[in-house]
Amino acid sequence: MFTSVFRILTAAVVMGIALAPGAASAAMLRPAAPTYFLSNTPAGGDPDTTVTFTVTTGALSMTAPGSANLASAAPGGTASGLLGAVTVTDDRALLTAAWTVTAAATNWTRVGGTGGPQEIVPASGATYDPGDITTVGTITVAADTTPPIALSNAAVAVVDGTAGVGDNSATWNPTIAVAIPADTVGGDYTGTLTQSVA
Repeated sequence: MFTSVFRILTAAVVMGIALAPGAASAAMLRPAAPTYFLSNTPAGGDPDTTVTFTVTTGALSMTAPGSANLASAAPGGTASGLLGAVTVTDDRALLTAAWTVTAAATNWTRVGGTGGPQEIVPASGATYDPGDITTVGTITVAADTTPPIALSNAAVAVVDGTAGVGDNSATWNPTIAVAIPADTVGGDYTGTLTQSVA
C-alpha cells in the first residue's frame, strides 16, 4: 500500500497534478487545466490597409496696391517711384508650374483739365522695373526682359515664373517711371496701371 501511494504521488509531481489533501489513490488524481493562447494575427501574415487622402488645389492669383504716388517732376523730366508690393500666389499645386505677369498703362491725364495734347502724358513714356524678387516654394522668377521694360496701352510681359513645382509665390516692388513731355501743362496727373497674371 505504501509503495502504491508513493508511486501515485511521484506521478503527480512529474505530471504537475495537484492532489487533494489526504488523497491516496489514482481515482483522486485530476489533470491540470489546459492553457489557451489567443492571437489577433490571422493565418497567412500581417494585414495590409490601404490609406488614401487628397492634396487640395487652389488658384493662381495676384495682389497689388490700389494706388501709388510718384515723385513730382518738371516738364521734360521723369516722375518715378515705387509702386508697392506686388505678389503672385500660385496655389494650383502643379507638377510643372509657370506663369507670366503682364502690365498695361493708360495715358496720364491732367486732373480737371480739358484733355488737350499738353494735358496728356502718354503711356509709351512709362517704364516698369520689378527690382529684387523674393520667392517662396520652388519657382524661378525674373524680369521678362532686361529692365526697365517699356510700357504701353497694350499689355506687355514684365515678370515670368518658370520651373515651379507645387504651391509657390513671388513678391516684388516695381519702380514705375514716367517721362513727361517738355510741353506738358503743370498740374496733377492720373492714370491706371493694370497688371495681370496667367
